[in-house]
Parts: sequence; structure tokens; C-alpha cells
Amino acid sequence: MSNIRGVILDVDGTLVLSNEAQAKSWVEAMADFGYYVSVERIGPLVGMGGDKVLPETTGLQKNSEDGIKIDARRAEIFKQKYLPTLQAAPGARDLLQHMREKGLKLAVASSAKMDELKPLLQVVGAADLVQEETSASDASQSKPNPDIIQVTLQRIGLPADQVLMLGDTVYDIEAAGRAGIGTIALRCGGWSDRDLKGALAIYNDPADLLEHYDTSPLGDSSSGRSF
Repeated sequence: MSNIRGVILDVDGTLVLSNEAQAKSWVEAMADFGYYVSVERIGPLVGMGGDKVLPETTGLQKNSEDGIKIDARRAEIFKQKYLPTLQAAPGARDLLQHMREKGLKLAVASSAKMDELKPLLQVVGAADLVQEETSASDASQSKPNPDIIQVTLQRIGLPADQVLMLGDTVYDIEAAGRAGIGTIALRCGGWSDRDLKGALAIYNDPADLLEHYDTSPLGDSSSGRSF
């Protein structure tokens, strides 16, 4: 796959170990408004936006009165309680720096809002390495719909067959696939290999991908590494 010129990056669970924090934020925000949903129920939905999570768990639409309040409260809880405690995934910045040194264009496509995305990238120390940032406000529907991937493609000016996705959930794989892009998946978001089976290759975390970069789908002569 030596024709790859760009990589679209997920953030939560991929570059930052934040999936559990996102799930807990949803649970606490819902409980504040009388909707009691377990972390176990929310956890597998992290990676989608509120437009998917709220109807799936509470029956509320994101733009309903309670939906708007819960979404705002979730953001408040996440930023105040959990964001200061988060850590980057192992090797995240090193991997991004290596990809940039290889001449790849890097863009973020996240279901997070921009005011959350910026500090998440600061956790990684990636602000100087990412050339485009696409957030929840840039797409009408969140992953697994392909909207945010398609917007990102337009912004980086590359055709789908010259781009790969780096993500940690089945939603990343589906959204990228619907936009004509293959995905490299990471286990550090907590998903199993069976869940991630649609990926071109699976690695433990950014450090693992970096260690095996030359034989990955990003390498000049790639065979992938699925286990």
C-alpha cells in the first residue's frame, strides 16, 4: 500500500485512553436527569455521538429538551471530572510523528465536540502533528455513518484509495468502509479481535503499530498483522 498518502485518526480509545471516562460521563449525566443506564450498557456505544447513544439507551433524541440537557451535562462532567486524569495511548505521539516524517497527511475525525477534541489532542501532544480536525459539529450524523469521514476526505483533498483510517471500534471500521477507506484497528479501546474483524490489520496500541510499521498496511511492502 505504498500509494497511501494520508491517515484519518480517531481519538477516543485510539490516541487517548478515554473510552471508560466517556462511558462514565454519559452514565452520570443521564442519572442526573432520571435516566439510569449502566456503564456496561453504555461502554459498547462509545465511539458514536449523542445522536446515536441517547436514542439507543433512553429513547430520547439528541435535540429533545432532555437530550440537550443530558448532552450538555455529559460534556461538563467529562471536561471537569475526567479529562484532567486521561493519558495518551502508548506510543501515540511517536506514531504520529513517524507518519508525518514519512510524508503522510494526518487528519482527525472524531465524534467528540471541538471543545473536547482540542484538549484530547493536547493529552497526546499532537496539536502540531495533525493538519485537519473534524468534530461532531462538522457532520449531521456521527459514526458509524460515514458523514464525518467524507467531510475529512474533502478537507485533506485526497481520494479514498490513498487514505487509511486508524481507529479502535467497529464504528470506525464501518464508517470508513462506507466511505471507501480501509481501517487499521487498535485493541487499546477495549474491543475484541472478533469485533474488529473487518479491519485490514489489528495492533495492541499505537506503540505496537509503530514497532511493526514497515510490515503494516502503512508500510511500503505490507502484509499486515492481525494477531
